[in-house]
Amino acid sequence: MASLTVLASILLVCLLPLALPFPTFQDSIPNGKNVVNPCDKSPWPGVGHQASQGGGPRNPFGLDFAAAGNAWTTALCQKDSDGDGVSNGEELGDSSCQWNATNPVNLASPKGHPGICEPVGSAKCGNSWFACPS
Repeated sequence: MASLTVLASILLVCLLPLALPFPTFQDSIPNGKNVVNPCDKSPWPGVGHQASQGGGPRNPFGLDFAAAGNAWTTALCQKDSDGDGVSNGEELGDSSCQWNATNPVNLASPKGHPGICEPVGSAKCGNSWFACPS
């Protein structure tokens, strides 16, 4: 019985990071700790995931971020991951694509979520993976 408890504890410790947002990833994108849910303006610390707290499937921005080597690049900044007509950089407050983690520049406030097509529910975003609760 004790060995089962130890095994369960080890498993829990190993899986815990998968359920939490990675602060290093938040620090790897401009305003990574300031992105909000477009429906209710609550924090969305798991910016690259479909779940607001992180873990599980990635949203379009998360897929593009992974493809960019988990780094903020000019190409990722200029890309419109969620297809809403606004670049990732504009949505994260880095419209000039000059920000980087080692030499941060002054940023504007985030204007949207780079992984969620906005405005949510609009004709432009009709087939998005995300919908606001009714």
